[in-house]
Amino acid sequence: MTTQTTFASPSTRRPETAFKAGQVLTLAGGHFVHDVFSSFLVPLLPLVIEKFGLSLTLAGLLPAVYRFPSVFNPFIGVLADRIDLRILAILAPTVTATTMSLIGVAPSYAILAILLLVAGTSSSVLHVPGPVMVAHFAGARVGKGMSFWMTAGELARTIGPLIAVSAASLWGLEGMYPVMVVGLLASALLYWRLKDASFTPQDIRPHNSQGVQWRALLRVFVPITGIILCKNFMSSALTTFLPTFLSSEGKSLWFGGTALAVLEFSGAVGALVSGTLSDRLGRRTVLLMGLTISPLLVLAMLAAEGWVLFPILIALGFTILSPTPVVMAIIQDRAADNPATANGLYMGITFLISSGMGVLAGRMGDVLGLRAAFAWSAGVALLGIPIVFFLPRR
Repeated sequence: MTTQTTFASPSTRRPETAFKAGQVLTLAGGHFVHDVFSSFLVPLLPLVIEKFGLSLTLAGLLPAVYRFPSVFNPFIGVLADRIDLRILAILAPTVTATTMSLIGVAPSYAILAILLLVAGTSSSVLHVPGPVMVAHFAGARVGKGMSFWMTAGELARTIGPLIAVSAASLWGLEGMYPVMVVGLLASALLYWRLKDASFTPQDIRPHNSQGVQWRALLRVFVPITGIILCKNFMSSALTTFLPTFLSSEGKSLWFGGTALAVLEFSGAVGALVSGTLSDRLGRRTVLLMGLTISPLLVLAMLAAEGWVLFPILIALGFTILSPTPVVMAIIQDRAADNPATANGLYMGITFLISSGMGVLAGRMGDVLGLRAAFAWSAGVALLGIPIVFFLPRR
C-alpha cells in the first residue's frame, strides 16, 4: 500500500505538529550526498589556478559561475509551490556529481565554467524545494528541521574537500571522475524512498491573502538582505580562499583541505545547534551571538601559527555558519502560503550576494593580499549586528 504525501499551503492543510524524523533524514541524506560533490571546487582551486594560470579574480569568479543559476531561484520557488519538482530534486545528486567530478578533465576555463553552470542549475532545483519539504515534515519544530537540513550540507562540505583532495592525490586532477558513481547511487536511493510521495502543493489560498503575506515577508527580507551583505563577505572569503590562502603561506594542499574540512565540520555542529536553539531562545538572540563572535575569530585566525590554527577554526566554523538555519527558519515562519517561493527568493539573494562577495574577495586578494581581504571582511561583518534588531522578535 502506498502513501501519498501532499504539500498544501499552511493556511489550508491540516495542522502538523509532530517531527517526522524519517522523512527529514531522508531529505537531509540527499542533501548530504549532493553537497559532497558541490564542495569539490574550493579545495581543488590551487590546482585549477596552477593548471590554467589564473589570477585570484578569475579564480574567485568560478564559484560565482556555479552560483549564477540561483538568479532563477525565485522562479523555481514559484513552480515548486504549484507543480511537482520531485524528479528534478531526485536527479540533482547525479547531475552535480557528474559535472563536479569532471573538473579536472575540462580542457579550458570556458568548459570548466560550463560544467559549473550545469552543476549550479542542479543545485538550485534541490535547494529551493528541499527546505520547504523539510519544514513540512518538521511540524511545529521548523528550527530543528532546518538544523538537520543544514547540518547535512555542512557535514558534506566537511567530507567533500577530503574526498576531493584524496581523489586528486590518488588519481590526479584529471583522473578523479570515477567518484561520480556515488551520486548515481544516491539518486537511485532517493527515487526508491520518494517515488510514492507527491510534492505538489494544493493551490488553495484565502482570497486577497497574497498582498498581506508579501508585505509581512518584505519586513523580514529587507533586514535579512542587509545581514547577508555584511556577513557573507566574510564567509565567502573564507570558504572560497582558505585553502588558497594557506597554500600562499607555504602550507601543503592537504593542510589547506584539512583546514577547510575542520571549518565546515564545526559549521555542521553549529548549524545543528543554532536552529534548535533558536526555537527556544529566539531567532534574534542566536543571530546576534554568531555575528558578534565570528569576526573576532577571523582576526584571531590571521594571528595564529601552525596547528594552533585548528582550535580557532573549530570555534570560527561553529559561529560563522550557524546563522543560516536560523535565517531559513525565519523565512519559513513568515511564508504562510508560498513557502517555496519565499525560500527561492531567499536562496537567490543569498547565492548572488555570496557570488559577488567571492569575486570581491578575490579582487582584494589580487590587490592587497588575501590576509588583508580577510581582515576587511571581518570588519564589514560587524556592521550586520545592529541590523538584527530590525527583525521581528517572534
